Amino acid sequence: MKKCLLTMLIVLLCGALHAADIDYTHMKPLKLTVPEMKPQLDCSLTTTYRPELEVYPGDHAPWAKENWTWMHTNPGMKPYKVMDDLSFVGLPIFAAGLIIKGDKASFRQDYKNPHSNTRLITNFKTGIDDYTQFFGPAMTVGLKLGGYEGRSDWGRLLGSSLMSYAIMAGFVNGIKYTASEMRPDGTTANSWPSGHTATSFVGATILHKEYGLTRSPWFSVAGYGVATATGVMRILNNRHWISDVLSGAGIGIMSTELGYALGDLLFKGRGLLRNDMQGFSDNPSFFAISMGMSFGSKSLDFGYGDLKDAQDLGIEDDGERISIDFHHATSVDAEGAYFFNKYVGIGGRLRVRAMTAKGWSDFIGNAHDDRDATIQLINSWYNMFSPTPVTEEQVDGLLNGIISDEKITVESDHLTEFSANVGLYLNLPLSSRFSLGTKFLVGRTMTQELDINAAYKGTTKRMDTHIVFDNGELTDLSISNLRDGAKYDIEWDYLTLGGNNSTTWGTGLSLTYKYKSNFQWKVFVDYDYSDKTFTLTYDPLHFMKVITPDIGTLLETMSVQLTPEVYERKKTMKYFTIGGSFAISF
Repeated sequence: MKKCLLTMLIVLLCGALHAADIDYTHMKPLKLTVPEMKPQLDCSLTTTYRPELEVYPGDHAPWAKENWTWMHTNPGMKPYKVMDDLSFVGLPIFAAGLIIKGDKASFRQDYKNPHSNTRLITNFKTGIDDYTQFFGPAMTVGLKLGGYEGRSDWGRLLGSSLMSYAIMAGFVNGIKYTASEMRPDGTTANSWPSGHTATSFVGATILHKEYGLTRSPWFSVAGYGVATATGVMRILNNRHWISDVLSGAGIGIMSTELGYALGDLLFKGRGLLRNDMQGFSDNPSFFAISMGMSFGSKSLDFGYGDLKDAQDLGIEDDGERISIDFHHATSVDAEGAYFFNKYVGIGGRLRVRAMTAKGWSDFIGNAHDDRDATIQLINSWYNMFSPTPVTEEQVDGLLNGIISDEKITVESDHLTEFSANVGLYLNLPLSSRFSLGTKFLVGRTMTQELDINAAYKGTTKRMDTHIVFDNGELTDLSISNLRDGAKYDIEWDYLTLGGNNSTTWGTGLSLTYKYKSNFQWKVFVDYDYSDKTFTLTYDPLHFMKVITPDIGTLLETMSVQLTPEVYERKKTMKYFTIGGSFAISF
């Protein structure tokens, strides 16, 4: 029975397989489909975005390995294009220096003056500019060592920087020793252009490109601010003309842009860590550093009618003038404004304007003439009023050593005006990159004086004088016994010129070009107006009260005043200032 049942199951199974007629040799292999996985961050529970928690590659401690790579490139970096990164702003700055270079020609008489004991030594003396010229690279390397990532890795940074300095050195030295321009202090003939200024602006532009364009515009403000201060100090130190500084600044900026352009060609996308910040702000609020030339009031003249208390003394102007002429003034500004919208804002400006005097050697010549005239006066008086006949040669012998050493020192050869203004700023957008601006300012101005000092050494000359007045008239005069007195060493203000503090009014027109995110170049024309009272103190005969006290007493007895001549004159000062600015928007 069991065998029958088993036989029936086998038969049924075989029948079923035959009925299905399945051919497993033609079956296709099994395929598995993997669903696409997209990583997403669910921020639905995050209430506030915290940008300070954002981490960039390379933002690590200085000793981290990532900070010591030679040519590391971060992912997603867009290679810089040569023409996109060139602003050409150095060219007009260099050209401005070239254009005004000839203005100093009239000053050359001073370092070629025939008075070998005359010196031009300004009160302003500092060696800080020898160090501030390296602020840019020191700041860039310091940030890099501190783990603060900039535009380039070490290899690209060093390569671009070395090419920038090499180009600058070639331009500066090639021009310096070809042009052979004498320095203002007459020391060497290698004044134009300023090497300190060029070096400083190379460093500032490196800092600008590495961190100003990629991190914060305030790095650029710091770099260009210190570079501008370096150029100003070179002028105040009497080592450079304003034309030298402008041309040096232009060469520094231009050389760095060329050096980085070569770096972009050589390195392409290698060694890039950060790209420039993108986007332009619609708000015209700005902070700017400016340099320009001022044209306008260039001379001051004084007559006897301008003498202090001239009316009380009954002195009338006889037409004879003491005239001081000046070169075109130079100005350096720090300016900023906050705008409430695209059109209206408030702000302020700090300005330093300096006017260098022309031909101060004329006053030096007057000092020598006064000295010679005094000695001649003593000679002639002694011959005229001595009871004992003496020859002119004998008097000359007695006067020997009356002035053994004479120095005329120009402590300050320029009037410097410091002004602070506040007021209304207006802006008119012309396009996404260009805009027109104007302003209406009021403020106060103060003036640092021009100063020439005299210093004499020698032996005083004493003499016996006999003077008799009868009813206010001189009836008898005799001079005798000319002899040596004590040694003397005196110094006094031979000539000073200054102005009072006054109210100043100003306006101006500017054209702004936005060339990068948060960065602008401006060209401007400003007009400034102020009423000032200038005071000239002229004391050419001070030494007579010391070297020949008896003659001095005699002259004062005869109403010949040996006190300083003090002149006062009111004058309206008007200036047009043309210049350029480097600005950031915020």
